[in-house]
Amino acid sequence: MNESAVERKRILTGDRPTGRLHLGHYVGSLKNRVALQQSHETILIVADLHMLTTKPTREDINQISDNVRGLVLDYLAAGIDPQQVTIYLQSAVFETYELNLLFEMLVTVNRLARIPSLKDMARAANMSDEEMPFGLLGYPVLQAADILLPRAHLVPVGKDNESHVEVTREIARRFNSLYGEVFPIPDVLVGEVPTLVGTDGRDKMSKSLGNCIFLSDDAATVTKKVRGMYTDPNRVRADIPGTIEGNPVFAYHDAFNPRGDEVADLKQRYRAGTVGDVEVKDKLAHALNEFLEPLRARYARYQAEPGLVDEIIVQGTQRMRETARATMKLVRTAMGLAGTWNRLTRAAERRQKKTTEVIP
Repeated sequence: MNESAVERKRILTGDRPTGRLHLGHYVGSLKNRVALQQSHETILIVADLHMLTTKPTREDINQISDNVRGLVLDYLAAGIDPQQVTIYLQSAVFETYELNLLFEMLVTVNRLARIPSLKDMARAANMSDEEMPFGLLGYPVLQAADILLPRAHLVPVGKDNESHVEVTREIARRFNSLYGEVFPIPDVLVGEVPTLVGTDGRDKMSKSLGNCIFLSDDAATVTKKVRGMYTDPNRVRADIPGTIEGNPVFAYHDAFNPRGDEVADLKQRYRAGTVGDVEVKDKLAHALNEFLEPLRARYARYQAEPGLVDEIIVQGTQRMRETARATMKLVRTAMGLAGTWNRLTRAAERRQKKTTEVIP
């Protein structure tokens, strides 16, 4: 990081390496990350430990390396500048495990059980409430360790994770009240489009539901997905007035079509029954491909340099390790844990010295 980064507010956010990023990720968080990377010291976590909460098998773990590279390529394609941003691998920063353990002592099981998104995650992984592992229940605690290990001030997230950041804020306050001011209380930043509906009309775009448009999709794939999008089910002919509200096609127009006059005209004609779904969807496909074309170009450029993505991750992880060591030194000192070990060590050294002195 350059010297001016010291004076900037710090951001921590990231994703699990479970596959490619899609348009929902972009509007939910990634857009804000790109916009803020110049004004804030930005740290992006590749959260492979979080992946284990729902995908713990050896087969899942074997996919991590490829998924990590793909995730970072999506970051770079979206406009993340590796010269400005630290990108690191969560499992390679060992202080994460220690801080997670300490934070587990500061939050109750009942508090975690009240977070609705955890049950949603369990259902998405085909788990019953009885099958939910301790690690998934503690998902927000591990997130708190991620956020507070670099002492972040701001967390750009999708709407699903907003309640998790509130747990982080509670843990930071609890720690500071018990042991002294070590952690900032981080603010949360949700995207302008908090949740992007899926192409099938479901409330959320999700890889597991197969209703995504990925940032790395080619133009033909995007056009095919748009043409198959859910729209007003009551509109069986183009001359029947249609509904805009809750219509995924227009939600995507609002989020990604920069031509506001065109969108307004399509909405007016759609309500009047003077435009067909084909025209509305073709103009959306054109807008989405316009938006994604620069991302595709950057993706291809970074992908063409073998080893570059690995180098970015390794260098970022090394920087994060330095930050993590500094934070944990503050934490141990504040809690008094360092004092216990130091006293034991000094006593052992004194005894060893006396023993050595009496030996003839």
